[in-house]
Parts: sequence; structure tokens; C-alpha cells
Amino acid sequence: MHWLMRQLAPLIAWLANCLFHLPLFKRSRLRHRVAMRLFRLAADNGSQRALSVYGHLLHFRGEDMASRIQGGIYLQRAADGGDPRAQYQMGRIFENGFEHHFPPDLGKALQYYRQAAEQLHPLAIRRMIEVYEEGALGVAIDPARANCWRQRQDRLPSVEALSVSSESR
Repeated sequence: MHWLMRQLAPLIAWLANCLFHLPLFKRSRLRHRVAMRLFRLAADNGSQRALSVYGHLLHFRGEDMASRIQGGIYLQRAADGGDPRAQYQMGRIFENGFEHHFPPDLGKALQYYRQAAEQLHPLAIRRMIEVYEEGALGVAIDPARANCWRQRQDRLPSVEALSVSSESR
């Protein structure tokens, strides 16, 4: 049964995402509760997407501190699994610290930012440029590395190009 749930986890995550973004009954507590339960089921069975989305929802929109900490744990699992959005968020969490469960750790913050930036996450690349320009996160100022990250940033498609390409579809 566990094997089957792991195979179905991406489908459950997709269903939860569709339900969560469904315009019908937008303010329905029942719809929200069902979507969150589906996200949790998918996340607990290994869906990287569900780990990232559910973790983000809990951490940034959780009703209490326990939910927000649990969201951070889900985000960390997604980040360790290679999700660039979760890696960027974990960089921010470890840079600033969050409660007693995520104390500030500049080394971990830099590690997560770098992992996200290497996967071309635009905000992580911007943060890496700042790190090497300003000497943030305990890193020495290094204009050459900042320039290297800036070159990666320049190769990213601009926001305008992305919106034009999506309109042509």
C-alpha cells in the first residue's frame, strides 16, 4: 500500500493544486481544508511539489507557531530534495532565523541560496550577487564572483519576454 501511495503522490499533489486554485467556492473553508489535507497526504508520501507548496502555505500562512515551524520542516525536506523555490526560502529562513527550530545559520543560508541560484532561481541569483558585492553572510567581498552571478542573471529571460511568450500560446 505504501508503494502505491508513493506512486500516486504526484497525482494527489496535482489534484490538490487544482482544487486550491479553483475559482469556484473561493472562500470555502471546506475546499481549503480538503486541499490542505491532499497536499499533506502527497507531501507525506514524497511528492516534491507538495512538500514545497504545502510547506510554503504552512510556513507563511499558518495560523499558529507550530504550523509555521512544521511548514519550515516541509520546506527543508523539499529544499534537500532539490526544489529551487524551497531552497531559496530555506536560505531566507536560515539567514534570518525562525523561532528556536531554525536558528540563524549563515553557512546554511549561503548553501541554500547557492543551490537555488545554480538552478537559475532569479531571486537566489540576485541574493548571490548581493552577497559577493556586500560581503554578506560572512563571505568576503568578491567582485569577480559577483560578476559571475550577474552574467548568469543576464542570461535569464526577462519578465517581459516571459509574458510575451505565454501570450503567444
